[in-house]
Amino acid sequence: MKASNLPIVPASFFGMVLGLAGLGGAWRAAHLAWGLPALIGELVTSAAALVWLAVATLYGLKWLVAREAALTEAAHPVQCCFIGLAGVATMLVAAGVIPYSHGLAIALYVVGAVFTAGFAVWRTGGLWRGERDPGHTTPVLYLPTVAGSFVAATVGAGLGFPDLGQFFFGAGFFGWLAIESVLLHRLLTAPGMANALRPTLGIQLAPPVVGAVSLVAVAPQAPWVLAHGMIGYGILQALILLRLLPWILREPLAPSYWAFTFGVTALATAPIRLLLLGDDGTARFLAPVLFVFANLVVTIVAAGTLYRFWQHRGRASAAKPASQPASSAPST
Repeated sequence: MKASNLPIVPASFFGMVLGLAGLGGAWRAAHLAWGLPALIGELVTSAAALVWLAVATLYGLKWLVAREAALTEAAHPVQCCFIGLAGVATMLVAAGVIPYSHGLAIALYVVGAVFTAGFAVWRTGGLWRGERDPGHTTPVLYLPTVAGSFVAATVGAGLGFPDLGQFFFGAGFFGWLAIESVLLHRLLTAPGMANALRPTLGIQLAPPVVGAVSLVAVAPQAPWVLAHGMIGYGILQALILLRLLPWILREPLAPSYWAFTFGVTALATAPIRLLLLGDDGTARFLAPVLFVFANLVVTIVAAGTLYRFWQHRGRASAAKPASQPASSAPST
């Protein structure tokens, strides 16, 4: 296969898996809490698995037929962090597989967790060397350590290893607090982000609410005060992002906006999970509103992605001679 015939997908495309898997998990929880159709959750989860398979295959081939592009991405101070999503996405697919094949789920989980932990250590070790441009500090720093650890905790608990999950939760929780202080210092004191980087602010929503889902999974018997507090902080982040949306949307709607989806779906899932544990307080009112909001956000981002895909196909068809077939490569 020639590199020219292969869509050279960026590692950030794994973010689509996170958003779809997160929405599938929210629908599964909603089925248990409110009796909503189970089929919808299974279909969305299946879509996440298919997207994971496609992106993982193309990204793996990228290292074979476009190695220079892959190495350039791995050396980039911002884009490299998205590589960690390969392991996170694999663990989320493992979570989707649990009801159907426990053995396959464990195999996928081990592969994803090992890759995520290894990449997080490698990337964090590079950051500790210093000499970094503050302008390269964006919420993508959460991805290798924080997102990876929280997902490893949640899925580990789902597989029957809550004790192991608690160790992963600790790594994610304290990693989140440390990185949060660095990131907020950059946002408050350094020059504003370039337009192309602004959608990455959507990741800012994820740590508290993905962490809340993780906490409920690994320690369902724990007092709810910390989970409530993390959800509350997540709602604050969501409101700030809504206030900044006109500024962020100066960058046209593109696949980069999947950065919002994992946090939004976790924001919906966390209170539903609390309802399933018997929480009959404020979570009863928050859960349906946040669930609708998450479905709306993912639908808009997915529609925008499909529009960009067909727009690219149209440009590719117009650019080729009539005697040649049009390329089906998606925009990267």
